[in-house]
Amino acid sequence: MKTEVKIKSHKDLKAQIKEWQSQGNKVVFTNGCFDILHLGHIDYLEKAAAMGDKLVVGLNSDDSVRELKGPERPVNKEYARSRMLAALSFVDGLTVFSEKTPRELITYLLPDILVKGSDYSVETIVGADVVLGNGGEVKTIDLVEGYSTSNIIEKIKDK
Repeated sequence: MKTEVKIKSHKDLKAQIKEWQSQGNKVVFTNGCFDILHLGHIDYLEKAAAMGDKLVVGLNSDDSVRELKGPERPVNKEYARSRMLAALSFVDGLTVFSEKTPRELITYLLPDILVKGSDYSVETIVGADVVLGNGGEVKTIDLVEGYSTSNIIEKIKDK
């Protein structure tokens, strides 16, 4: 299967999620920039996938990454980041969103489980109220220490 088929419009991903849910699958949602894919990302996404049956990822668009991280980011454009994430066997679906936060996307997709890193608390996770209000769960995952895209970029610049 070409991994590109995992990259969907919001509408197509919602239809896929509804189909999975109708089959009794628990759909996990997480989001991020995933600019330079590293061990921390892999570990996090693998653990997120294990919390349910299907993992969907909301990927920040290039414009939203710039807004969040600064004018020199992203290093990798959204198509490249999408393809790399879609190539991971434990990622079942992916869509790009252009807002600063994934709140609208979460409200539209209505996953069963919302996951973020433990650098967030449930109270501060965007969209937690939506998922909880829909009968879902919100969970956090401990991050692998010492791995971040910003640290990798700094390391490269220092060389």
